[in-house]
Amino acid sequence: MFVLEEFSGPEPILVGRLHTDLDPGSSKIKYILSGDGAGTIFVINDKTGDIHAMKRLDREEKAEYTLTAQAVDRDTNKPLEPPSEFIIKVQDINDNAPEFVDGPYHATVPEMSVVAIIKTALPNMDREAKEEYFVVIQAKDMGGHMGGLSGTTTVTITLTDVNDNPPKFAQSLYHFSVMEDVALGEPIGRVKANDLDIGENAKSSYDIIEGDGMDIFEITTDAQTQDGIIRVRKPLDFETKKSYTLKVEAANVHIDPRFISGGPFKDTATVKIVVEDADEPPVFSSPTYLLEVHENAAINSVIGQVTAHDPDVSSSPIRFSIDRHTDLERQFNINAEDGKITLATPLDRETNMWHNITIVATETRNHSQVSRVPVAIKVLDVNDNAPEFASEHEAFLCENGKPGQVIQIVSAIDKDDPKNGHYFLYSLLPEMVNNPNFTIKKNEDNTLSILAKHSGFSRQKQEVYLLPIIISDSGNPPMSSTSTLTIRVCGCSSDGIVQSCNAEAYVLPIGLSMGALIAILACIVLLLVIVVLFVTLRRHKNEPLIIKDDEDVRENIIRYDDEGGGEEDTEAFDIATLQNPDGINGFLPRKDIKPDLQFMPRQGLAPVPNGVDVDEFINVRLHEADNDPTAPPYDSIQIYGYEGRGSAAGSLSSLESSTSDSDQNFDYLSEWGPRFKRLGELYSVGESDKET
Repeated sequence: MFVLEEFSGPEPILVGRLHTDLDPGSSKIKYILSGDGAGTIFVINDKTGDIHAMKRLDREEKAEYTLTAQAVDRDTNKPLEPPSEFIIKVQDINDNAPEFVDGPYHATVPEMSVVAIIKTALPNMDREAKEEYFVVIQAKDMGGHMGGLSGTTTVTITLTDVNDNPPKFAQSLYHFSVMEDVALGEPIGRVKANDLDIGENAKSSYDIIEGDGMDIFEITTDAQTQDGIIRVRKPLDFETKKSYTLKVEAANVHIDPRFISGGPFKDTATVKIVVEDADEPPVFSSPTYLLEVHENAAINSVIGQVTAHDPDVSSSPIRFSIDRHTDLERQFNINAEDGKITLATPLDRETNMWHNITIVATETRNHSQVSRVPVAIKVLDVNDNAPEFASEHEAFLCENGKPGQVIQIVSAIDKDDPKNGHYFLYSLLPEMVNNPNFTIKKNEDNTLSILAKHSGFSRQKQEVYLLPIIISDSGNPPMSSTSTLTIRVCGCSSDGIVQSCNAEAYVLPIGLSMGALIAILACIVLLLVIVVLFVTLRRHKNEPLIIKDDEDVRENIIRYDDEGGGEEDTEAFDIATLQNPDGINGFLPRKDIKPDLQFMPRQGLAPVPNGVDVDEFINVRLHEADNDPTAPPYDSIQIYGYEGRGSAAGSLSSLESSTSDSDQNFDYLSEWGPRFKRLGELYSVGESDKET
């Protein structure tokens, strides 16, 4: 079925009619419609089967509708036949004007194009002359006939670039200068070939195609600026060659074969490079040196030589030295004139096999020109170390061991490094060759096996055996040393596992360890020390406090040798202690004599303040003594020949005694009481000794 779009009559438009052959014209048949738009857009008359479009249709929105119709019994709604599917297509009318959906448009046309949808009106359009064009396009429907609709849009046409222009150098000759000591890889100049094209078509590559410096210089392309950068590949030498001439070519990277007939897409230019002289540092004859020296080389012996020269025309003399940061121990010296390296201290290969030092060469005319070279010194081995056991071995021998049983396998080491490897010889001391207990056996792997000669070893008989072994190497001259192997007799299980190696295991009681015995012994010793100290203290306490007559206290003299600081010392003591407190008021009583006349105290001088000078203090006191009428005009002596009163014993001093010890009787001391009993016994014993 078909229906026109955009129909807008007053009545619904009849789309078509459905009819079944089972309809005799009675009203018992009912038509039912379902599918796209059924009941909303399309409605069917259930009696006649007429289908009407109830809404305005738009083909541009939906071009066709799929519906299903079926005839059923009006009373029972049972289908009278299977449903039938049909399509309603919406017929188009000219109700839309042409329009450019994506306008305005931008189109690109390669320059020099011949054929295009929008054809060029001019031949050989050149992008370099004009790059963009603006075109207005109109579209009409109905073939442009009357009553048709139309639309317009703008098209911007951009000419895309093609590689139709070769690169061109701005100048045919370039001049550059460079110092001879320029670093390798350093740029020395730039050249530029301009290309009117853009993008990939303007990319150029540069090459050196001719010249006497093709192996000295190189040229690369700067990806950003498309410049040709000239760099140094090899060292320059002003003394050897002072200038170079190069021919440089610039060529397009991408060439369009359509325009290859337009000529070669490349250009050339000449580059002249002048090398300028520079003061260069010394140059060693070799970049590195390897020297060898035996470790027993004599002091000051020459182990090698380095040489260097000044590459400049002036050829300055060279002085050599060792960088002491690489020779902190100062094991080597060098002759500053000829570069000969000598040995300063003894070498030891076993301590340090390699020595790496740096030799410095300096121009004598310009000390800033310095060169360095590494020198590796290898210390060669000499046989100066005797072999020895690899470790401190201690062998264990089971008491139940069998004769010929291997007790221990020992190995030796040698700090030397012979070319053919180590080969050791083992032997016993000459006096122990016929050792009754042990023997040795050399193994193929350069080790030594210790074997027992018999069985029946006992810890009670001998717990430890010492077996000296001589180890010799195969060097020239051979070196040897004697190492002692300690063999300890142990108790072992039946399968040879060591259980105990101490002899005290036989004597210790069950359940009492060695540590417990040591603790008990320590307690006993501590108790003995306490007892001895106690007895010593009691003995000292019982000794008499009175000194024997041969050390009579009356004959003892106590000396005090402490002296003051002299007259100039005013801070070592308080000067006020020398002042007589009784003389503050001017009265200075004399204690050595009793004055006959009593004088009224006269007004004395003011007391001397603390901290006064000693000389001044003495002068003041001298003046007081001279003006004191009670003072005798002579020096006096203080006499202490009297005792205190209230004692029935009288004086004990011997200063005023006119009798000797032998004339005195000390029996009266026993009558003074128990406190003087011991003193009386001592003096009585002294008198009896003198009489005998």
